[in-house]
Amino acid sequence: MELGIYSFGELIENPGEDQARSVHQRFEQVLELARLADAGGLDLIGLGEHHRPDFTISAPEVVLAAIAGQTSRLRLATAVTVLSSQDPVRVFEQFATLDHVSNGRAEIFAGRGAFIESFPLFGYDLADYDDLFDEKLKLLVRLREESTLTWSGRFRSALDHAEVSPRPLQEPLPIWVAIGGTPASAVRAGLLGLPMVMGFFAGPEQFVPRVQLYRRAAEQAGHDPATLRLAVSGHMFVGKTSQGARDEYFPYYSSYLRQGMGRPFPREAFDSWIAASLPVGSPQQVVDAIMLRVELLGIDRFVGQIDAGNPPWAMTAESLELYMTEVAPVIRRETASAAVKA
Repeated sequence: MELGIYSFGELIENPGEDQARSVHQRFEQVLELARLADAGGLDLIGLGEHHRPDFTISAPEVVLAAIAGQTSRLRLATAVTVLSSQDPVRVFEQFATLDHVSNGRAEIFAGRGAFIESFPLFGYDLADYDDLFDEKLKLLVRLREESTLTWSGRFRSALDHAEVSPRPLQEPLPIWVAIGGTPASAVRAGLLGLPMVMGFFAGPEQFVPRVQLYRRAAEQAGHDPATLRLAVSGHMFVGKTSQGARDEYFPYYSSYLRQGMGRPFPREAFDSWIAASLPVGSPQQVVDAIMLRVELLGIDRFVGQIDAGNPPWAMTAESLELYMTEVAPVIRRETASAAVKA
């Protein structure tokens, strides 16, 4: 079982003396998160791509390259690459380069994008939202498989025996499909035989049908079920006690969701999400939430957004420490035991 963290590098304004208040401070925090995660034995860090002033990371591959020079074992991924508004050729070149710089630790999480500001910014029509992603994902996979490529499509210029370099160190470079709740996205990932990461906050039961669709599509396309991998990403906060974690984290989480939804996020909703397995609470409570995802969905990787809401650094650092020292060992022990019994 692989365990990791991810960050969007938010710059949401909240009270707190220890809170990042500039892009530079936030980048320093993200780099420190990576160093701590690497030293603490986690498996992965992911960085999200956004193009708006309340998020600092618009070029995750650049920040990941900086992290590569300060870590030795962490897998380095996006969370996600908004492939619909990017050029797959350039994305492949960037991550092949990152793969060499990091000694073979790069991964791409490709998604359609829950935030849509990149579409008008880079000249794409939202009416083509799904078609853009479908075409570009298939091109990205072909770029991974073929060093010289002839290709044509709707949304970029054709390629005529184009040599795309450098080639990555890993063979193949990992490409994950990141999905929300759309069934068609799960089917697409299965048909391509790609690993799938499911992004949600609570209620893992709703994703059981998505996993079934994914596996069925992969089987119909002739892919070996043994090669399929599944991951879950979502918000997370670990505190020393259940009630303490709720009370401490709620103001920051509420601010984060209010900014995204444009309306207040009430405490009653927060508590109901936790009851539905949002990984917020004591170490044991977070263990239980992650293990529920393992049992229901058959995942072999969990990646938690460790700093959603831009809480004070001391809160984030303590949450990360508890995750690494009191949550991760239990998850690994329980999943290893289950694998032996199987």
